[in-house]
Amino acid sequence: MSILEESFSGIHKKLHNKELKVSELVDASFSRIKEVDDKVQAFLTLNEEAARNQAAKMDEAMGTGNTRGLLFGLPAGIKDNIVTNGLRTTAASQLLANFDPVHNATVMDGLEEADALTIGKLNMDEFAMGSSNENSGFYSARNPWNTDYVPGGSSGGAAASVAAGEVSFSLGSDTGGSIRQPASYCGVVGLKPTYGRVSRYGLIAFASSLDQIGPLTKNVEDNALVLGQIAGHDRRDSTSADVGISDYLSSLTGDVKGMKIAVPKEYLGEGVHEGVRNRVLEALKVLEQQGAEWEEVSLPHSQYAVAAYYLLASSEASANLARFDGVRYGVRAENADNLIDMYKETRSQGFGDEVKRRIMLGTFALSSGYYDAYYKKAQKVRTLIKRDFDQILEKYDVIVGPTAPTTAFKIGEKVNDPLTMYANDILTIPVNLAGVPAISVPCGFSEGLPVGLQIISRPFEESTVYRAAHAYEQAAGHYKAKPEL
Repeated sequence: MSILEESFSGIHKKLHNKELKVSELVDASFSRIKEVDDKVQAFLTLNEEAARNQAAKMDEAMGTGNTRGLLFGLPAGIKDNIVTNGLRTTAASQLLANFDPVHNATVMDGLEEADALTIGKLNMDEFAMGSSNENSGFYSARNPWNTDYVPGGSSGGAAASVAAGEVSFSLGSDTGGSIRQPASYCGVVGLKPTYGRVSRYGLIAFASSLDQIGPLTKNVEDNALVLGQIAGHDRRDSTSADVGISDYLSSLTGDVKGMKIAVPKEYLGEGVHEGVRNRVLEALKVLEQQGAEWEEVSLPHSQYAVAAYYLLASSEASANLARFDGVRYGVRAENADNLIDMYKETRSQGFGDEVKRRIMLGTFALSSGYYDAYYKKAQKVRTLIKRDFDQILEKYDVIVGPTAPTTAFKIGEKVNDPLTMYANDILTIPVNLAGVPAISVPCGFSEGLPVGLQIISRPFEESTVYRAAHAYEQAAGHYKAKPEL
């Protein structure tokens, strides 16, 4: 077994006992990338020279006993819409193909403080717009369980890199399911924190009222460790919540006796693949055997979530992406006759089809005469969806269901059918609209591909999410399965 397959605590113990060097961890990461990434295509940019130099310095620090925490020396992959000082950040778009940031995102400062090592930047759907990673402006990432299949999106590279054993953990972003859905497809653990729990400063914005950065890991304990390092209030982010951070590890007791679980009938109904439904029902039996209680409930407005989400997210994207004009940074179209032509040509050449589609939809929804009919109405639906969650979570500790209605689909199968593609996020989108935390954990396989179990709780109660996820994970053991590349 590769050293990168071990838990963070296991790796830290070996580092502390001087049985392992940080440089050996980095060697293992780059060796694995060289071995399998031509198949997985998870990385867009590697940080090899800087990572090796930093590892050598950390090996010297180990000689003084200075290993400050469980993330010390761990190889990390970073989704390419999280800015990294001096390391190319493209958001998987040709428009930013030459963009080298001069500052770090707040989450990167947190990882550097913990002495985690950035191995490289990870593939994604362009500007985080997509559910399959097929909208990358460079090349599509692939699912390590079967490279003919998508890894999910938009954080497809982040999930694939962890599943393929290329890094110890990764950071992704989740706007409508973009951490949890690829985590489900690739058989790893992915958390979308409460909106405001993790700073968005330095995240290239897609939809500012929905975006949230979160960790993808091999198990729940490691996930809790990463969240503890990146969470917290940030004065540079006006939407960052000044709420105390819990000791997430203390919630991993394995005890869910008496926990009340709500199972929305809409999450197991029409459109959910039979194999996925069966794995979720089996997972509920496991939780029941551990002393939890579950009941069927209804989230009646969830049926409108996809329509509301794509109006709201596209409207915010229309405003956020207006800054990419070829003037201040990024690629600029050549041979334009005047400033207006330069704007038009830069955006026409730089943006991919899906990004253009969403900009056009958002601009239409915000335009005079249509704002009340579309954008304002979608905001009202969002309020109703949030109210549904609030009412259910007053009576129950967690809401449980599948992360995605199906397992991963074949590359090219849905790329020309955007409406069907959008429906893949039908079970994750309501969580973003409500702003609550949710995790996806592996709960078995259907036709040889991973299935994810989604666990949702009240705002800022990530500890409750982790408690339920960890108890299930340890009882079921599905997280131990690894793809053979």
